[in-house]
Amino acid sequence: MAPTWNRLTKFLSRQVSSTAHSSSTLSASESQPPRSSSASDRSVSSILSRSISSVSSHSHSQKTCAICLGRLKAGKGQAIFTAECSHTFHFNCIAASVKHGNYLCPMCRCKWKDIPFQPPSVGNARVSPYHPSPEDLVVRPNQPTLPRSVEPTVFSDDEPLPAVVQAPPAAVVHPHPMTVKSCPEYPAVSASESCPAFAVLVGVQAPSLPNDDSPSRERAPIDLVAVLDVSGSMSGPKLSLLKSAVCFVIENLSNSDRLSIVSFSSTARRIFPLRRMSDRGREDAILAVNSLLSSGGTNIVEGLKKGARVLEERREQNPVSSIILLSDGKDTYHYDNFLQHGDINLLPASIRRSSVETRTIPVHTFGFGSDHDSTSMHGISDASGGTFSFIESADMIQDAFARCIGGLLSVVAQEVKLTIKSASPGVQILSILSGRYLNEISDQRQQGVVHVGYLYADEGKEFLVNLSIPASLAAQGGDMVENMALVDVVCSHNDPLSKETFQAEGERVEIRRAEIPSPTDLIPCLDVDRQRNRLSVAEGIAEAQRMAESGNLEGARSVLENRRSTLLSSASAQAGDGLCNLLEAELSEMTEKMATLELYQRTGRAYVLSGLSSHSWQRATTRGDSTTHTMVFSEGENSGTTGAFGYETPSMVTMVTKSQILGHLPQEKGQRNGQPYKSCNLPFRRK
Repeated sequence: MAPTWNRLTKFLSRQVSSTAHSSSTLSASESQPPRSSSASDRSVSSILSRSISSVSSHSHSQKTCAICLGRLKAGKGQAIFTAECSHTFHFNCIAASVKHGNYLCPMCRCKWKDIPFQPPSVGNARVSPYHPSPEDLVVRPNQPTLPRSVEPTVFSDDEPLPAVVQAPPAAVVHPHPMTVKSCPEYPAVSASESCPAFAVLVGVQAPSLPNDDSPSRERAPIDLVAVLDVSGSMSGPKLSLLKSAVCFVIENLSNSDRLSIVSFSSTARRIFPLRRMSDRGREDAILAVNSLLSSGGTNIVEGLKKGARVLEERREQNPVSSIILLSDGKDTYHYDNFLQHGDINLLPASIRRSSVETRTIPVHTFGFGSDHDSTSMHGISDASGGTFSFIESADMIQDAFARCIGGLLSVVAQEVKLTIKSASPGVQILSILSGRYLNEISDQRQQGVVHVGYLYADEGKEFLVNLSIPASLAAQGGDMVENMALVDVVCSHNDPLSKETFQAEGERVEIRRAEIPSPTDLIPCLDVDRQRNRLSVAEGIAEAQRMAESGNLEGARSVLENRRSTLLSSASAQAGDGLCNLLEAELSEMTEKMATLELYQRTGRAYVLSGLSSHSWQRATTRGDSTTHTMVFSEGENSGTTGAFGYETPSMVTMVTKSQILGHLPQEKGQRNGQPYKSCNLPFRRK
């Protein structure tokens, strides 16, 4: 045994001498030749122990991941990453480490040149985000990568807007004007009687976007921030479909649009600054999206704060700004205050409306799955002037995003205001039923203003104005009649590109004052009746939702059924009005979703809240497992009323159709339903 030990001692001594200058881990005493036999034995024993430990560790590292200590076994969807220093890890484990800026090997601290990073798709080949091939999991030197840097203290690093070339005055094409609509509830009322509650319908219709071959201006570009939940519950197909949906958004943004991406789990991080979606910008944005990994808790408030900061601290601004927020869970860090007490003060001031003078950034929220906090998500959108959509099925994420950006990419008017003025002495404006749009009545009830905000192309809004009408002083008996002016309606708006202010006047609203109204004078205007039905249904849904939250499902169902009976007996429903048919279907669907408490909590609450959001803003939202509740009416009295419960615009229809066509393209492993897209490169190009 002694000769063997001596030979081993001499061998290790020679190894120590040859590596003393290159090894950074040996101490000064270990790198010196042994001074005595006992010292040499101790030194060699120490090194021998370390060498055996190192060999054991190296052998162990080939079998287990040094990060999660799990077994390193390829297959079964588990990718293995072998670094240039020969140490091996689970790809997901080391990618999460690299995501946080760690570029040194956890075992030997060697600095890597090739880091684990999911590459962008190439050409039209589609690579599944959650079925990567092992050889594609490392970014090679010839592949583009995003620079990894610490977040700046202030997000003033937005990419400059493209230079605007001023056209000569003769070449400037002014936008088409707004269309102002108004009509009284009845064509005539008795001359000798006063009317304490007489309804007048007022509305505005935005112009269409110019055709492709039109010499008119381009649409208004947007600054968009996507705030995405990447908590642990978003793992697997959920995250893959989310990536595809965001990439769809990226591919449909133009060179003038800018996008930033914020991800949040336990904390929030801006993973992509506000950059123009040029060819390089889109490539880098897709790289950032494909690098997303899921882990941790859910901190919605921090994600929103960071997303709002991106827009608050930018140096330049596009005409349109918005935030889209998706989450599948509850805020595990602010749940009590935010949900139970409705403390919207936790939200940034820039997304909270406080008055008609306050300009806020609209946040369009998307609640995904049955476990998301629909109450908070609805509250966020409602406070900011955005919409809340409920995505029940994972493969509907892209269609929901498509509907939203179909509107955001078609903004044709901002700062839209409808002004209603009394046109005769004694005519007073009592109230304006404008949903969530702020309104104000002034000048001793002689003037009312509805602050509509921004409008998408072809989008229309309608409001009921309740008037008090005095008796006619000029009625003299017999068949003598007179026309009485009620109100004048004017719409003003700013063009988002030129910043010019335009006005459009509607026809003066008048009625006849007859001593004895004829039978036809007692027939209500169907437009007014339809709007009254819509408001009645919306009020019934809100009342039923409050009762359901208190556990009174039977009472909630009774409210919905009573509203349905009233709807069906109305003049417009009797006339076969299409919107009334949709409202009836909506009430029936909500009644079914309140059948049991378990069903209401799983899907009913989110479905109801997305419906309330849609009616409050008269804007299309996604509800449940389908975005298609579209009815396109033919020319006639319902002309122009299209879409999901009457609110979907042609631009939304076009974008959703584009998304659905993509979803039905042949796939290697089946159709889109239940399968992720194979790439973020779409066959559709920007106009």
